[in-house]
Amino acid sequence: MTQDVLAFVEHGPNGAVGRIRLNRPKALHALTLDMCEAIISALLMWREDHRIAAVMIDHHEGRGFCAGGDIVRIAHSAKTDCTEAERFFFIEYRMNHLLFVYEKPIVAFMDGIVMGGGVGLSLPARYRIATERTLFAMPETGIGLFPDVGGGWFLPRLPGRTGEWLAITGSRIDGADALALSIATHFISAEKLDGVKRDILEHPVYLERTLAGSTETPPPGALGTQRADIDRLFASDIYEDILKALEADGSDWAQSQRALLAGKSPQTVKVALRQLREGAAFTDFADNMRNEYRIACNVIRRPDFGEGVRAVIIDKDNAPRWEPASPEAVSDALIDSLFAPLPAGKEWTPLPQLESRPA
Repeated sequence: MTQDVLAFVEHGPNGAVGRIRLNRPKALHALTLDMCEAIISALLMWREDHRIAAVMIDHHEGRGFCAGGDIVRIAHSAKTDCTEAERFFFIEYRMNHLLFVYEKPIVAFMDGIVMGGGVGLSLPARYRIATERTLFAMPETGIGLFPDVGGGWFLPRLPGRTGEWLAITGSRIDGADALALSIATHFISAEKLDGVKRDILEHPVYLERTLAGSTETPPPGALGTQRADIDRLFASDIYEDILKALEADGSDWAQSQRALLAGKSPQTVKVALRQLREGAAFTDFADNMRNEYRIACNVIRRPDFGEGVRAVIIDKDNAPRWEPASPEAVSDALIDSLFAPLPAGKEWTPLPQLESRPA
């Protein structure tokens, strides 16, 4: 088992807890295929162990929680036959789905950076703990990707149009705003986390009571004053209409949002808006993940992904040359092609172990 994730069981006087600790600090705990497979293996084993009352997910050391996936490696695969990239998404999405349907309570400590793959690890958890160090974002449209790992399910279910705003602008929010939007279920100061974890390990059957007794009221987040503007200016599912609304508004905040969007891939902004619209209508999380896998397999073959990774991660010039270069040039036919079903035998499926038991 990879040492990039530590999976083990801690036995206390009143039960046992399965622990998943991300341990890739130099990469901000970005997920690899081996890490996803190790997490799946542990969760499946603990699922059958009646002694384990709960699962805890956090990071072992360094800045956390998880900054995403190993995007550079995925981009290298996308330049060839895409086999490795597709394998990564297939397994990562199986992990996301397993976390979502897991019968035992999972608590994720979202302490630090929570982006991309880190969102897919934490949002499916029943309990999600934010701190004053939490930094939450889905920045994928800035590298020619889309807010995957379940973003199509979770984001449209946030209050108002905040999910769509987060999806297309890649904006970052803190722990207070994560709590306000119900991205987090609890807010606990970082200095208290070790004590809370000890209490959970000693009394896992009282997990909910422990968290309720430790939660705090955070200071007001920055997002509160912008909620009405977000709901009004990002009301449309048509990208061009959002841009027109921002231009017509003329406020400093609206213009800052227009400037943010100017750096995003027009193609994948349109993908994200449709993804969230479709995701809002799904009643089964597996259907959402099947949809996202189709998008992933198609999007990585488009020029914007490689160009976005080059501009933001490799060369760091932050000057991507998108293709198509404008929202108007992104045709409905192109977007339709990115949502197209995959060939027979290539579609995403949940873990076979989950098909024999109800979620």
